[in-house]
Amino acid sequence: MVNYRYLGNSGLKISEITYGNWLTHGSQVENDVATQCVRAALDAGITTFDTADVYANTKAEQVLGDALKGERRASLEILTKVYWPTGPGGPNDTGLSRKHVMESINGSLRRLGTDYVDLYQAHRYDTETPLEETMQAFADIVRQGKALYIGVSEWSADQIRAGAALAKDLGFQLISSQPQYSMLWRVIEDEVVPASRENGLSQIVWSPVAQGVLTGKYVPGQPLPSGSRATDDKGGAKMIQRFMNDDVLGRVQQLKPVADELGLTMAQLAVAWVLQNDNVAAAIVGASRPEQVAENVKASGVEIPAALMSQIDEALGDVVERDPAKTLEGAPQTRVV
Repeated sequence: MVNYRYLGNSGLKISEITYGNWLTHGSQVENDVATQCVRAALDAGITTFDTADVYANTKAEQVLGDALKGERRASLEILTKVYWPTGPGGPNDTGLSRKHVMESINGSLRRLGTDYVDLYQAHRYDTETPLEETMQAFADIVRQGKALYIGVSEWSADQIRAGAALAKDLGFQLISSQPQYSMLWRVIEDEVVPASRENGLSQIVWSPVAQGVLTGKYVPGQPLPSGSRATDDKGGAKMIQRFMNDDVLGRVQQLKPVADELGLTMAQLAVAWVLQNDNVAAAIVGASRPEQVAENVKASGVEIPAALMSQIDEALGDVVERDPAKTLEGAPQTRVV
């Protein structure tokens, strides 16, 4: 079963393995399979479910809401996000303006079939809206009881500090950051994690298995597995492209002895690795089959000895991306319409 961790400087506990439905619900898998995956997550003790209004252009929220119908609401932590374009893509259908934030929370609640979400997250930083406007909107949503807590996703250290200061002035706090983080992608370690610690945030990390690369299923010189993320033309192949070279894939193969020594699959090792960081509250895992959920949960509670952590670093060497500037490099400089 899954262990639980406090989220940031709050009293909220979430399951350290969190179920996410990016790239799956409403797009890659049929709704009945998505429901089976959610049921498998619940059966494994996962209580925390992460989604966003932009996933499958709002369909993912609807699928998740339908799959959770009948569950005791107080026993769940439902997380969603706002920023990216939704709907027909009008001029105010994106960003973190008060208008878009207020309309988006109402839409998310309707699709999820709930009166509130446990965590509402700014899916990116909006360079075109005053931060004061965005934070005031979040403060009002908290006071209205539509969201219990507020977080951010892929914000830089400076943005986190500025947002946390404004939140404090407005009488609430930011408690979480949702960045990409894995053995191969460690750009948050030098700046985002220290800024988060200073301001009472912890990380809910996405892509701990590096879009599947850390499973070891991609072998240098061999054809891509049929149906894998690297062959997905709905967005998966583009996301995984940065890791798809023989140097990275060859070094990943060197992690198998570490996984074997711990009695883990390589995917479980990857998830367990991110959970060794004490600023990480949870790792988000997705699934296209129910059995994948049960396998991922086995990473919960695993402690990797220091010697094996060093062996992982040695195996991966200089293919690990550590540059903190990558957080801003991958962020939209203007609103995406």
